Amino acid sequence: MATHLSYGRVNLNVLREAVRRELREFLDKCAGSKAIVWDEYLTGPFGLIAQYSLLKEHEVEKMFTLKGSRLPAADVKNIIFFVRPRLELMDIIAENVLSEDRRGPARDFHILFVPRRSLLCEQRLKDLGVLGSFIHREEYSLDLIPFDGDLLSMESEGAFKECYLESDQTSLYHAAKGLMTLQALYGTIPQIFGKGECARQVANMMIRMKREFTGSQNSVFPVFDNLLLLDRNVDLLTPLATQLTYEGLIDEIYGIQNSYVKLPPEKFAPKKQGDGGKDLPTEAKKLQLNSAEELYAEIRDKNFNAVGSVLSKKAKVISAAFEERHNAKTVGEIKQFVSQLPHMQAARGSLANHTSIAELIKDVTTSEDFFDKLTVEQEFMSGIDTDKVNGYIEDCIAQKHSLIKVLRLVCLQSVCNSGLKQKVLDYYKREILQTYGYEHILTLHNLEKAGLLKPQMGGRNNYPTIRKTLRLWMDDVNEQRTWRALVQSPQSTSWAQSQEGQRGSGRNPACAVKSQLGQK
Repeated sequence: MATHLSYGRVNLNVLREAVRRELREFLDKCAGSKAIVWDEYLTGPFGLIAQYSLLKEHEVEKMFTLKGSRLPAADVKNIIFFVRPRLELMDIIAENVLSEDRRGPARDFHILFVPRRSLLCEQRLKDLGVLGSFIHREEYSLDLIPFDGDLLSMESEGAFKECYLESDQTSLYHAAKGLMTLQALYGTIPQIFGKGECARQVANMMIRMKREFTGSQNSVFPVFDNLLLLDRNVDLLTPLATQLTYEGLIDEIYGIQNSYVKLPPEKFAPKKQGDGGKDLPTEAKKLQLNSAEELYAEIRDKNFNAVGSVLSKKAKVISAAFEERHNAKTVGEIKQFVSQLPHMQAARGSLANHTSIAELIKDVTTSEDFFDKLTVEQEFMSGIDTDKVNGYIEDCIAQKHSLIKVLRLVCLQSVCNSGLKQKVLDYYKREILQTYGYEHILTLHNLEKAGLLKPQMGGRNNYPTIRKTLRLWMDDVNEQRTWRALVQSPQSTSWAQSQEGQRGSGRNPACAVKSQLGQK
């Protein structure tokens, strides 16, 4: 059982166990030894609900990544394909099946579509002459995946693009289906609120699905009081701005995928005196980040400036706990200390990891470019110089910085100004196309179609009114607080002064933590 999923107000282990049960039932249908061929995109989400030990219990002996040509040799009776319903994947599967048929001996093939079975995909397999090779063709409803005690995700990266560029409502159907599964397990949600066209469509789908199952009454007492559905385009500002919480900066800089992050290994290598930095590891350090880790649960939502003091205090507590061993005189006291030792060692390992992560983040946040970028973002969100070409964005384009970075800033300026003046928009477009290539004319068109980048239509800019009315910007900043909703520090000067002070003095909170731990 994943204990961290039961820490929140709702025990999400119930959902996880329901999904695992469905997976076990399918595997048991395929009697005998098994090899699973994975659509690589699905390995991360599946890792959150079913570890290899569970698959092994159900006779899964081999696992491969779905690739063209022949499958690796495996002495198994069943080969099961776990795939998304994508036509391009059906071509690869057909190639695998045909190559296995030529190889011999005969195998039993099965396919599991995640999250929905597709008639188009089955027709493609039929056209390629392999549909009859599959004994089981089923779907696995992995709509909502429990990540943490307070977080579920569909892991549908293309949902925004599908809804706003391609007018494809498939992801909305999956959202509605997932919410219906949630209600089946946790009781019917009495009130549903929403804002936006996509939210309305999801709510309507849920009402229709409920009407189709009128014969079965849900007897589970409701755990949720309300459901709030929000379109992403209701708030386009948040994903464009740089996150400044501890977890947010880890994601900004290194990227968190399925609750795992890969980090540069040099900060995590144990340093021994006289080594001189020789034989440093080259493989990235992979860490899982969730609320099962006590320290991470405490600091994940804090502004990064507040993290150093928390780590320092934690280091003092751990050091004091280890010093208690000198005070243990009786057998009972020694036994009590030994019983606490595993937890203390785990806490020290956790502290060492997060101290190293804090050092890596600090190397980025104290850089001049990070400060300049943050200043520009916060000027835009304050309504300063949003109606003219920004010098920093010009410099980024001239120096050919990451295109994603440039586009985020240009779109942020557009959103904060209710569109850009035509001459400003044309200038940005021309500079981007001339620097990054004319193939990105489609990228810019898609951004305009999605509403992230648009010309000013002459109407009133509503953002300043919304900012004041909804108090999106706060003048009083207390960075020691936990910021759950507000991930941007509301004053660039506060961040700047703290970072400049640390650069000037050479002070590093992480170094203080290491000294408390007795590390060098």
